[in-house]
Amino acid sequence: MDSRINSRRFKSISRRELLKLTPVVALGAFAIPKLQEPLLKAGLGFSDWFSAKLFRSGHLATTFADSELTPAEKFPINGYDVADPQVDFDRWSLTVAGAVQRPGDYTLAQIQALPKITQNTRHVCVEGWDVIGRFGGARLSDFLKTIGADLTARFITVECADDYYESLDMATALHPQTLLCYEMYDAPLTREHGAPLRLQIPTKVGYKQAKYLTDLKVTNVLDRVGYWEDQGYSEFYGL
Repeated sequence: MDSRINSRRFKSISRRELLKLTPVVALGAFAIPKLQEPLLKAGLGFSDWFSAKLFRSGHLATTFADSELTPAEKFPINGYDVADPQVDFDRWSLTVAGAVQRPGDYTLAQIQALPKITQNTRHVCVEGWDVIGRFGGARLSDFLKTIGADLTARFITVECADDYYESLDMATALHPQTLLCYEMYDAPLTREHGAPLRLQIPTKVGYKQAKYLTDLKVTNVLDRVGYWEDQGYSEFYGL
């Protein structure tokens, strides 16, 4: 009888001690150079998976009054490769491909013919700054319906005039605040901010909001995720 009780106590103590040691073991593993990268990738993958599970398509990002806007001239400009890829606005179109019923080239006028949404939302940069801007454009979800996109597909990918590229999960693409943005502060988008068309996604960090859009594809397979994601950044990065 006593031996069985002692055995149970030993097992209980062993489990408690093991739980206490787990963080120590994890920290020790990070000290091993060969294990650092796999552990970081596993942790980032779990964070992306968990964030995606928490994402609610009907939950809106905070909107702000006009009095709370960051002045347009103080809205920072982040470049990727070149400050201005010299898009020819007169010849520009958005090329659509993939799982859609109506592929082809769409002009800015066709996108502007969709219901216009204007929203004052926060733009958050991974570098640590954030500002509140005023953005106008068409809901990406409205455009996807216009082109007959397969809304059960997993991803939207975009390519840009400056060779940047990005992807979105379909739930984010269909979110009512995700815009094909062609205006800022009630004026046409400037070249520095991604004219003639960019993504504006207040539920995502800044690097997901690609500028100078040239191509959009609906797909179930990603050949590449995004410029920064393919260098180890978060794929989902919801706010």
